[in-house]
Amino acid sequence: MRIPFALAALTLLLGACTVSTGAEPEPTQVAGAVCDVPDDLRPARPYRIPQDEVAADVAVAFNMLAVSWSPQACRSGKDYPDARYQCAANQFGLTLHGLWPNGADNKHPRYCAAPGPAIAVETVRRHFCMIPSPSLQQHEWAAHGTCGWDSPEAYFAQAAKMWDGLNKPDLEAIPTQRLTAGAIRDAFVAANPGFPRDGVFIATTDGWFREARLCYSRDYRPMRCPRGLGAPDRERLKLAPKGVQQDAQRGVQTTG
Repeated sequence: MRIPFALAALTLLLGACTVSTGAEPEPTQVAGAVCDVPDDLRPARPYRIPQDEVAADVAVAFNMLAVSWSPQACRSGKDYPDARYQCAANQFGLTLHGLWPNGADNKHPRYCAAPGPAIAVETVRRHFCMIPSPSLQQHEWAAHGTCGWDSPEAYFAQAAKMWDGLNKPDLEAIPTQRLTAGAIRDAFVAANPGFPRDGVFIATTDGWFREARLCYSRDYRPMRCPRGLGAPDRERLKLAPKGVQQDAQRGVQTTG
């Protein structure tokens, strides 16, 4: 029996990241890849807040949804990749770096309240396929989530709502010789009709695509990025291949 195309498409859209409680992790389709939630996944330990980064009194002007290219994080060792989880068992493509409240100027709200204890293991597992790094989850809640939400669960629920509503473009389909910041920007807009082209900020590292930061209003509507678009359209970029691994930089905290 043939399944109607519309029904098949709806089935794919309703696929969600599930948690396996048995001996074998249950594979889940996530943005064109298979996501296995590790049985031994545990929350990261809370860390000491860097006092020189605290900016609790900055008003939120808009939000950014930072969508990372996971192979670049694995290649560079930046953006909190837990190599054991993010770079070995799974071959992720686009993953979520975080949901960031932004200020009107160059100063942004960060570390607005004490983050409290480690994130509940159920929350870490629920959102692993979106943010496949317990240490990144802990950081994003502490640095950004405390600036707008009362709990990790509320913060990640909002991030997941935006993540699930975003169509993820197939960046590997862009020919290497045509891979530019503009081509990646166009890919996000083509996959999400109505999203403003000037609402896609492209972040790079030494000529490699790092992430797309999508701008949203305070009530989470797509909008123009107020402070530029990052890499110019013409800038040629490289895309790290999937399967690249690097030893975890355990205990290292970076900004994001």
